[in-house]
Amino acid sequence: MADASQIKEHAEVIGADGVHVGTVDHMDGASRIKLTKNDSADGQHHYIPLDWVDHVDQHVHLSKDADVVKRDWSVN
Repeated sequence: MADASQIKEHAEVIGADGVHVGTVDHMDGASRIKLTKNDSADGQHHYIPLDWVDHVDQHVHLSKDADVVKRDWSVN
């Protein structure tokens, strides 16, 4: 699992398939990432568990494809 301190606000979040998933708003606690609502098709914040993160460089790279992430992310 990635270190939460590596995840920076406004970093792009990318699925394992290379597809844009969203943009980091901030870490919500120690175990999930809150995405910006401005970058969301439905205008809501979405949350991704930290354990879905494969690695972090200038982007947050997930271990799941974007369509799976969007199907399984939470809105609260």
